[in-house]
Amino acid sequence: MGKIYVIGHKNPDTDAVVSAMAYAALRNATGDREYEAARIDHVTDETKRMLSRFGLQSPVRIKDVRTQVSDIDFDTPPALEPTVTLDRAWKIMDEQKTTSIPVVNSDGTLYGTLSAGDIATYNMSTISDPEVSELPIFNLLGVIEGRILNDSKATADTISGRIVVALPQSSDSVLFEGSGNIVLCGDQPDVVKKAIENKVSAIILCGTNISDTGIWKDTDTCVIYSPFDALKVSKLIYQSAPISRACKRGDIVCFHLKDYIDDVREKVLKSRFRSYPVLDGEDKVVGTLSRYHLLRPRKKQLVLVDHNESAQAVPGLDQAEILEIIDHHRLADIQTALPISVRNEPVGSTTTIVAEMYQENGVTPTPPMAGLMVSAILSDTVMFKSPTCTKKDIAMAERLSRIAGVSIEDIGHELFDTSSTDSKTCEQLMGADFKEFHIAGQTLGVSQIICVDSKKMLERKAEFLETMETMKKKNGYDMIILMLTDVLIEGTELLYIGNDDTIRFAFNSEPKDNQLFLPKVMSRKKQIIPMLTALWG
Repeated sequence: MGKIYVIGHKNPDTDAVVSAMAYAALRNATGDREYEAARIDHVTDETKRMLSRFGLQSPVRIKDVRTQVSDIDFDTPPALEPTVTLDRAWKIMDEQKTTSIPVVNSDGTLYGTLSAGDIATYNMSTISDPEVSELPIFNLLGVIEGRILNDSKATADTISGRIVVALPQSSDSVLFEGSGNIVLCGDQPDVVKKAIENKVSAIILCGTNISDTGIWKDTDTCVIYSPFDALKVSKLIYQSAPISRACKRGDIVCFHLKDYIDDVREKVLKSRFRSYPVLDGEDKVVGTLSRYHLLRPRKKQLVLVDHNESAQAVPGLDQAEILEIIDHHRLADIQTALPISVRNEPVGSTTTIVAEMYQENGVTPTPPMAGLMVSAILSDTVMFKSPTCTKKDIAMAERLSRIAGVSIEDIGHELFDTSSTDSKTCEQLMGADFKEFHIAGQTLGVSQIICVDSKKMLERKAEFLETMETMKKKNGYDMIILMLTDVLIEGTELLYIGNDDTIRFAFNSEPKDNQLFLPKVMSRKKQIIPMLTALWG
């Protein structure tokens, strides 16, 4: 089984990132299977500051959880180099019960593919053309279990020629015409003598009873001994050829580990190969896959944190297996094929729930992780000022701060430091904490920027509204809302693009120029979405 990814929602905020990291660390600490924290998109500046503050790395980014080639239990037959003999390749295929083997260069990259059909085709071609060309001596000796009898004289590294077998009735014209023949014979000194005189390419003495007449000792013709009979040697000699001469090369259909199964199926349906090489990120061969591997691929396994709504989930969720959900939002529309563990509590931060799970398992987070968890709770509860904040959030944050040896006030000051926002575009600012909702047939986008000076942010009102209008048209939203939530004045300046009456009736206040101030409103989840749900529902 592979890794289990713990992942938050799109446009991840600090709580989504930290709860994923903390839960993965908890499960790994208790000796469970390997869990890895993940994120869908870039982390916010706020989250970056906190990760840097506690010396921790951002989770791995996963853009899609559709099934990939890396999720398949593909075959891993031996990969052979082009110089390996056909005889050796055939024996490996038989041992491995496979009909295809990848052929690789010395650096592991793909050279070609060799199938049982390729070997059979090569063998059939030798019937009409019983000849070998530049056959490596090393290959031949290994296959026919031979040895060179006149090693001091025979200096060639390869042999070439037409294969002829010296039967008793064979005429000299058949055996010795030209010097290009490779003569196979038994204990036939006269044949050997004539072959040497005619300067044939090579002589192979076959069988167990060979007279040592010494007639080959001073000849430059390569004389080889094999314990096998001439009939067997006549077949094995072709199997001594390197597989590079039989394998397929050129336009080979292959796949990479990162390729998605949907795309793989489409290519496989358009081709007729039995198997396809699988390559890693460096184009090195790691295995082969066949059609049957695509029938029941292994799905990625996920734990969802800080969300349970498909619109906010990682793309490709329908092809993944959800094992758990840990969240503090309303129950939404994610469905699973099997019963799973769901932990959903009315607290201000998912990280608070994860901290509670640490306690239940008798595990203390490391000081850096504890400090990061404090920042996540403070972020999602807006320094305990959000109406979603509970006594449990406060108690957990205080306990974690003692483990980390940090001050809650200091962490809060670092969290909401917006000194770096001037250099960012409105689109970047809004995208840092943007969520999409589907309510009663309406599609709503809500962004929240938590700050300590909403008046300064409102200096860019025209720019924000222009950006929101563009987002609305581009993505087909019915309404776009931007919450400029001010920690100091404990309220939200609400900007919107959409129907004025919706805002007027939902919040029972009169908006002006696409703007409305909402005192004591700090929470998107508890004070904005419920009002719109009640109105549209």
